[in-house]
Amino acid sequence: MTYWYEGPLAAFDTETTGVDVETDRIVSAALVVQDTPAARPRVSRWLVNPGVPVPAGATEVHGLTDDHLQRNGRWPSPVMFEIAQLLTEQAAAGRPLVVMNAPFDLTLLDRELRRHRASSLSHWLDATPLRVLDPRVLDKQLDRYRKGRRTLTDLCAHYDVTLAEAHDAAADALAALEVVRAVGRRFAARLERLSPAELHALQTSWHAAQARGLQAWFARSGSPETVDTSWPLRPEMPAAA
Repeated sequence: MTYWYEGPLAAFDTETTGVDVETDRIVSAALVVQDTPAARPRVSRWLVNPGVPVPAGATEVHGLTDDHLQRNGRWPSPVMFEIAQLLTEQAAAGRPLVVMNAPFDLTLLDRELRRHRASSLSHWLDATPLRVLDPRVLDKQLDRYRKGRRTLTDLCAHYDVTLAEAHDAAADALAALEVVRAVGRRFAARLERLSPAELHALQTSWHAAQARGLQAWFARSGSPETVDTSWPLRPEMPAAA
């Protein structure tokens, strides 16, 4: 019997102008599809001219400059259409989608679709919902008492996954996919009987509990920061940019 973590998976990742899902923009994205752990991944890449300046801090992270994006990037509208179309195809094929910190990438994509296509990610996926696997949520739930950070780089080190080029969308997507396979193998006794659909539903409650815990920690620390409990997509803000 082949368990889900040994079967077909897809993974999605973005690089952006910043960390605000309501106002920042996608500058690059990648979708990686792999049928088995030994199979060669199929990679779709997009480079986007966001139409707004790229802050120096963002360029320091992913290396994409205004000049490079203006010369080589495509306009956002057709790119967002293509991404939504391919994600819909993954859902229709029943292929689980790995997204590290899903509420960030998927919400940002949703806002870009609203901004440039007068559409939404939910509209695209209305008939065939995604089954999302978030390595951050899975790891935090299954190994909750482990100390230390849980960025993609940290998870790759912990699960012995190679991250060849951090903050390249395709490299990050492939690494997240391999982390999920590694999580599945390590915690097989707790995961192998669960379907991706069941795991998707469980992660909704797991993420909410994790967010509430983080919110309580912020409160004890005197921090005004708020944590959204929604997963894998944050609800539309009334005044989204």
